[in-house]
Amino acid sequence: MTLRRPALALCLSATLVAGCSGGGGEPGASPDAEPTFVEDGTFTMALQADPGNLDPHSSASSALFTVSQLAYDSLVSVDGESGEILPQLAAEWSVDGTTVTFTLVDGVTCSDDSPFTAQTVADNIAYVGDPENESPFLGTFLPPGATATADEGAGTVTLTLAQPAPFVLNGLASLPMVCDAGLEDRGSLTGGSAGTGPFRLTEAVPGDHYTYTRRDGYSWGKDGASTDAPGTPATVTMRIIENESTAANLLLSGEVNASEIMGPDAERLEQSGLFAAKTPALIGEQWYNQGSGHPTSEADVRMALTQALDLAELQSVLTAGKGAPATTLAALPPTACPGDSVSGSLPAQDVEAAEATLSGLPAMTFLYDSSAGSAVAAAAELAVQQWKAAGADVTAKGQDATALQQAIFGTGDWDIAWVPLNVNSPDQLVPFLSGPGAAEGGTNFAGIENADYAAAAEKASALSGAESCAAWLEGDSAVVAAADVVPFANNVVRTYGKGARFEIPGELEPTSIRLVQE
Repeated sequence: MTLRRPALALCLSATLVAGCSGGGGEPGASPDAEPTFVEDGTFTMALQADPGNLDPHSSASSALFTVSQLAYDSLVSVDGESGEILPQLAAEWSVDGTTVTFTLVDGVTCSDDSPFTAQTVADNIAYVGDPENESPFLGTFLPPGATATADEGAGTVTLTLAQPAPFVLNGLASLPMVCDAGLEDRGSLTGGSAGTGPFRLTEAVPGDHYTYTRRDGYSWGKDGASTDAPGTPATVTMRIIENESTAANLLLSGEVNASEIMGPDAERLEQSGLFAAKTPALIGEQWYNQGSGHPTSEADVRMALTQALDLAELQSVLTAGKGAPATTLAALPPTACPGDSVSGSLPAQDVEAAEATLSGLPAMTFLYDSSAGSAVAAAAELAVQQWKAAGADVTAKGQDATALQQAIFGTGDWDIAWVPLNVNSPDQLVPFLSGPGAAEGGTNFAGIENADYAAAAEKASALSGAESCAAWLEGDSAVVAAADVVPFANNVVRTYGKGARFEIPGELEPTSIRLVQE
């Protein structure tokens, strides 16, 4: 799963969360050939997990993020290469200390043809900003305590922050805006859409597929993107296909146009010369349940479980030998704070020291995403072997993204979990690394309490932009050194395409989809 913004996702199939942006794509067979576009066709994409509740403010899972971007826009967007903030629903903006002012694009309409107004923006901010609504985006994409006021006549929205937020625009670039009909009836969003996006939901069959229809006349997408471009599909269908090999077969046969493939099937897709959009991401990240009653609530147990592992070997297996060690917790490009806060802080393998702590402990449950491919399952099996060799009684349970998210944010029935959170700005990780836990309606699902991290985050939050990066990286190092979080593998995630070209800046960019003749 991929936390992209709370509820697990932060961007990618490993779990994407926040402000995602990332690479474009490259054709495999004929990179220099001019494509012949197919007009008014259907683009079909395989999703490894069902998005569940389609309310775009309800979850940060990668599956929901992917489908939400079809129907919903954000105030601004982020260029995947330069990190530049670009227009979307807002044509202009200014940041003055704790005041952010947006001027909206004229003529934006919702999927029911109603106008999108400044007050609608303010109402979105109020909903996400209310802790009682338990949106995972509070503290991730929207700073806590932020309020908004609208000037309908001027078409402006003024956002007032409770304290400085170094990367406030990056967060807002990932915050979907819901239209008035959806704000007034949140229940209507569980199986429908009410947004300003380039497509609108026209059929929902949970567990099977979701169909979206193009909105002709849409012209306010990322940096002015529209649905008038040649090759833009008339229909987008998201099919739920959990098995990677099945998705790869359907891709090669042309029954689906796009699918993210991370396991061994990627080799045959590469050899077939298919187009691939690429996103560098953190795909190996280990968490411990620090809640009362779990062996992993003890710092020495968390350290021992980490010391028992050969993280380099796990990285190699997880990425089929193609990945690299993790370097930062906020790894999605364009990375707001580049650097290496991980390699010098990760506890080194020390099986002898681990044995002294792990022998005789109660049995522990280790969860991982079973839909993430066979390489993940193989790496999970290796981790269990290494833990058992050090005297720990650990049982691995592969679960689909929905069940994994329910365990982490709901039942708490886990001790160790692989949940890669993917964001491009370190401030978006604060609610996952501190603050209220899942039982209190927060997103700190592991229950982390790290005073050094909290102090560094507080220091960073008072600084502006890049000036805050040294403090953010210091905070990352604190949680890694304490084995609160164990990031161990980066890789380039590939979404393959046949009969289509598209961009994957963390998640699918809807206005980039072009149907082509192969």
